[in-house]
Amino acid sequence: MRRFPRALAGLIAVLAVLATSACATGAAAAGAKPGQLLIVTAFYPFQFVAQRIAGPHAHVTSLTKPGAEPHDLELTPRQVASIYDADLVIYQRYFQAAVDDAVAENGNAHGKDNLLDTADFVPLEDHGPLGEENDDPDDRAGTTNLDPHVWLDPSHMITITQAVDRRLDQIDPAHRADYNRNAAGLITQLKSLDAEYRTGLATCKRTEFITTHAAFGYLAERYGLQQISVTGLSPDTEPSPARIAQVQQLAKTHGVTTIFYETLISPAIARSIAGDLGLRTDVLDPIEGITSQSRGDNYIAVMKSNLTALQRANECS
Repeated sequence: MRRFPRALAGLIAVLAVLATSACATGAAAAGAKPGQLLIVTAFYPFQFVAQRIAGPHAHVTSLTKPGAEPHDLELTPRQVASIYDADLVIYQRYFQAAVDDAVAENGNAHGKDNLLDTADFVPLEDHGPLGEENDDPDDRAGTTNLDPHVWLDPSHMITITQAVDRRLDQIDPAHRADYNRNAAGLITQLKSLDAEYRTGLATCKRTEFITTHAAFGYLAERYGLQQISVTGLSPDTEPSPARIAQVQQLAKTHGVTTIFYETLISPAIARSIAGDLGLRTDVLDPIEGITSQSRGDNYIAVMKSNLTALQRANECS
């Protein structure tokens, strides 16, 4: 084995560190214009908020690519490097283990307060039994049953918007007026969306709805609905024959007209249950990402499509 002089070996080690740092900076800055903040978000709803508030003052990326399922996200080295170098990282703990691990290893690396964990100000809730049991023997922290889908309640999105606005004010006070104005405009839209949901779901033949993935607990709680899910919080769980039979019986009991599925997951289970009962299928989108199949090109538009689907399924007047 060839041995280098001690001084040369030290120089090689330093160059390796500098190369790694350069890769991190390049990964984070790719696509950014001079003077822009670098904002890394864990998945689409946080990307939507950051882009709306920051406008041209930031380059905003999402660790979850369009069309990818965010629950089981795996990060590339370049994505991990982007967390290291970002001016702001917006994420939600307990939802994406890879992001939690990367933040623990790389977040705040430069001694700056660049982490914004939405679970700090929108506490996650346990919405009780959801489809099959979600108990995980490896879940020592007791987080398996915590529902991460807070963004499906517009009121929570308002809270997230306010928190992002405050943090950007601190990071970049020179553009505070722009951030405040943009945040105020988004909050007005979110309040209008909330009002549409309250009015649109106020008078319905039934409050129960069936969906393949238990993503709608916060929405159901906010607007007086009852979510019945075929599977639990993990969308790729295969339901047992017993659970399918139970859901079919609940559909009959409550006079349900529609079995909902979502854009990023196969509709096979929903179509099978609906076909056996002669029911319709329709999309209820958890808005974990926007694709060409989404019924709208942004969070607000898809939420309105979800409202229309619920009104049709529950025969709301």
